[in-house]
Amino acid sequence: STAKYSMWSFLPRYLYVQFSKAANAFFLFIAILQQISDVSPTGKYTTVLPLTGILMISGIKEIIEDYQRHKADKLVNRKKTAVLRHNTWQMIMWEEVKVGDIVRAVSGQFLPADMFLVSSSEPHSMCYIATSNLDGETNLKIRQALPETAKMQTRKRLLSLSGKIECEGPNRHFNRFIGTLYLTGKSPTPIGPDQVLLRGTQLKNTQWIFGVVVYTGFETKLMQNSVKTPLKKSNVEKVTNVQILVLFILLLVMSFVSCIGAVFWNDSYGEEIWYLNKKDFTSGNFGFDLLVFIILYHNLIPISLLVTLEIVKYTQGLFINWDEDMHFKENNLYAVARTSNLNEELGQVKYIFSDKTGTLTCNVMTFKKCTIAGIVYGNVSEATDPDSETFSRSPPFITDQCEFNDPTLLQNFENGHPTEEYIKEFLTLLCVCHTVVPEKDGNDIIYQASSPDEVALVKGAKKLGFVFTRRTPCSVTIEAMGEQFTFEILSILEFSSNRKRMSMIVRTPTGQLRLYCKGADTVIYERLSEESLFVEETLTHLEYFATEGLRTLCIAYTDLTEDDYEEWLKGYKEASTVLEDRSKRLEECYDTIEKEFMLLGATAIEDRLQARVPETIATLLKANIRIWVLTGDKQETVINIAYSCKLISGQMPRIRLNAHSFEAARKAINQNCEDLGALLGQENDLALIIDGETLKHALHFKIKRDFLNLAISCRVVLCCRLSPLQKAEIVDMVKRHVGAITLAVGDGANDVGMIQTAHVGVGISGNEGMQAANNSDYAIAQFSYLEKLLLVHGSWNYIRVTKCILYCFYKNVVLYVVELWFTFVNGFSGQILFDHWSISLYNVIFTSLPPFTLGIFEQCCSQKSLLKYPQLYSISQDEKIFNTKVFWIECMNALVHSFILFWLPKQMLAHDMVLQGGHTTDYLFLGNFIYTYAVVTVCLKAGLETLSWTLFSHLAIWGSIIIWMAFFAVYCYFWPTIPVAPDMRGQINMVLVCPHFWLGLFLVPSVCLIQNLLWKSVKNTYKRTLLEEVRELESSKVKGQDYLR
Repeated sequence: STAKYSMWSFLPRYLYVQFSKAANAFFLFIAILQQISDVSPTGKYTTVLPLTGILMISGIKEIIEDYQRHKADKLVNRKKTAVLRHNTWQMIMWEEVKVGDIVRAVSGQFLPADMFLVSSSEPHSMCYIATSNLDGETNLKIRQALPETAKMQTRKRLLSLSGKIECEGPNRHFNRFIGTLYLTGKSPTPIGPDQVLLRGTQLKNTQWIFGVVVYTGFETKLMQNSVKTPLKKSNVEKVTNVQILVLFILLLVMSFVSCIGAVFWNDSYGEEIWYLNKKDFTSGNFGFDLLVFIILYHNLIPISLLVTLEIVKYTQGLFINWDEDMHFKENNLYAVARTSNLNEELGQVKYIFSDKTGTLTCNVMTFKKCTIAGIVYGNVSEATDPDSETFSRSPPFITDQCEFNDPTLLQNFENGHPTEEYIKEFLTLLCVCHTVVPEKDGNDIIYQASSPDEVALVKGAKKLGFVFTRRTPCSVTIEAMGEQFTFEILSILEFSSNRKRMSMIVRTPTGQLRLYCKGADTVIYERLSEESLFVEETLTHLEYFATEGLRTLCIAYTDLTEDDYEEWLKGYKEASTVLEDRSKRLEECYDTIEKEFMLLGATAIEDRLQARVPETIATLLKANIRIWVLTGDKQETVINIAYSCKLISGQMPRIRLNAHSFEAARKAINQNCEDLGALLGQENDLALIIDGETLKHALHFKIKRDFLNLAISCRVVLCCRLSPLQKAEIVDMVKRHVGAITLAVGDGANDVGMIQTAHVGVGISGNEGMQAANNSDYAIAQFSYLEKLLLVHGSWNYIRVTKCILYCFYKNVVLYVVELWFTFVNGFSGQILFDHWSISLYNVIFTSLPPFTLGIFEQCCSQKSLLKYPQLYSISQDEKIFNTKVFWIECMNALVHSFILFWLPKQMLAHDMVLQGGHTTDYLFLGNFIYTYAVVTVCLKAGLETLSWTLFSHLAIWGSIIIWMAFFAVYCYFWPTIPVAPDMRGQINMVLVCPHFWLGLFLVPSVCLIQNLLWKSVKNTYKRTLLEEVRELESSKVKGQDYLR
């Protein structure tokens, strides 16, 4: 079950979660205090009922969400599958499947658990699966049973299966499985990811399979990945929590001061008030009074703030989800706000850390060029001679042609050119060394692979007459120039981010043992044989390809002897059966055989920029957002892409850090810091370029701070040849030491680390699956959507949330500090000025709507203006409208308003009021005056704060005032029909016939708000900001006057 609650656990678990929040725990404490006899001046239920109402609203939301989970779980758990039990096949529900069961699945069926593949209907016990539910990848993948179990294809044979499987504990890594099969009477056999079928995958193009269940329920990798990532809190939320704590301390101080006031008042007037039967002061009385005042002032902390913010942020998340401007129609992908906790954080981003491939580029690969035996093939610029000395220094040139097109290559191959054998081996390697799966579609072949690079290379070879036609777990069949060749696969040395290469050991049709390898130039070149040819020429060509923005891979091979292979195979089998650190042991084993390579050449693949990337980056830079590119690609490739997307210009000075030792790195960093001098730490028009090797030294604790100072002094930072861990380390360094809000954006599994490390993680739903999107806070389909996500939604959400928070505190201080002023005229007795229920419903009903309209519909200016003038982003980015100073200025403003709201009406009624019939008024008469003025004042204050008036703004502001007056009129006649508030009986008549009330209704709110209105007018006139200029431009509807900069 993925549900949070059961019928029995809901109440205790829900209450635990709610009361673990400090604010709710505080109000529970107050509610308990109110139950103590004679302690509460506000009644027993005035906190309990509003708190219960708020908890019920949150509870209903939780119940609805959990009901949906239960409903979805039931659909999954009630599915049927065939299991071998009691010597026969039985159809049971998924929820009844247990570890150790033998399961039969047929084509098209989804698998109920993580299973070890025993056998299948296909030759060589292969099967095809679709994993789109797990990782978003649409290509089919091959799994193959071990030879030891492949023949167990009947019920009788399966019943004779005896042994055990030892494997690692449950984890969330889809592409990793470490286990060992111990069959009775046989030697141990390693189990890897190729023998494991995961829950949620669908069986395709395979009649049936048998499998032994390894993990079920929450232990399956699918469910392990459904665990929520660690909760991130926004900067605004952290500031608010601190201010709530300070406000609580202030509440205690106010209560303590009031208690001292009570002691002094009793000492001064105690003998004169014999009719109140006051007792002598004791420490017990002081403690009793302290509790009374804590209850009296407890509403300083807004009870409805948490639920208000929850609803506001949830609605803001819906606006992001519904935004048609961020709808990628090609794949029908909308933006997804996977969390609403960070909506306002989108408006404060200072640093963006971006992956390159699939994030800035399309991740749609095209085989563009290649170099074989020192000769370049492809669309080479005619102005550039690839053999000339200036070849590597030629200017960037991005071709518009999308396919490899150079007849010279085939001519050289067919006409007996000296490099003929190199060309043949090169194209053969492209056809053989990969993990692509071919699918027949009539006469055509569709290639499926998790890596777009591999598909591009196989398609490129196909166009040149070397066609990859068939694959089995043991062999690869190709068709070269009309002839068919089958290569026996002996071992696959898998690609990883650390290895940066992929190798395959095969037996060629002539019986020769050969190791084919393709990978990054850095790892291939350090493994080349001294006898290898064309090393310098190929390196020159690689640099040229990189200046064109092309992704490069080196192609090499080495021949093996039978003895060398057999010796290596022993070590490989030993490494593949260990449970601990198997991946590390295997990589060490691979290193022992991947050596003495003969270089064949290199490939160059084009990955085009996504639409509107240059424009988006230009806009983000204008918004004072710094962009760092973190990628595993070559330095020259990244520089060229940076040129293409306008991240750097030809005139921008560049600092390159390429050091191979700690001392060299320290020297280079210190030298550049000294050169900057006083400019160090300030933003300069510089680009810093660093590779992974240098970064390893730069992140050493001794020079880490100097490197950071140098990096933040540059406008643009390009980090090349990075591992996934290094990406996360860079983000963490800036996050911890700079104190700015960071955003990481990427599309692949190698970007997950930095996405989770950054304050805000954005995943791009791309061609590398959904792992980045599934681990992100916000998912978008294109990099260009960042522009609206940050500049529009980010700015609006920051202003909305901060205004909502400030207003919630303002309105509470305005009303409830009146009780403090009242204590000065009631002898610090703890007497309340307002009716019990009026106090309680103030936050819950009478002033609940304005915070919602501010939090949901407020706009500083239009979407068009925010995109046209990106400099407006600094309003939210620089925290000018919400910080500790602003918070306490707002609280002081509320304090002044509460003072006016109390003392003006009090002075108006200083000589009492004789009503018709000779009746005089009481304290509630004054209280109802002040309460009405307070409601009107705070509602009008919301209007004063509103920059973008909508129908909802009018309904909230004027509607709140009407709701209070209507409630006041009805409430005054509850008693005795409803045994509530006898003191309020007839108060509405007394108030409405009093001329002082109508005079005060105009005068008191006006006096309160005139100061705010004047300050706002003076500020907007003499201290105009860009925002005021833009708003004035919008209001005047001037066209074509673009005088703003």
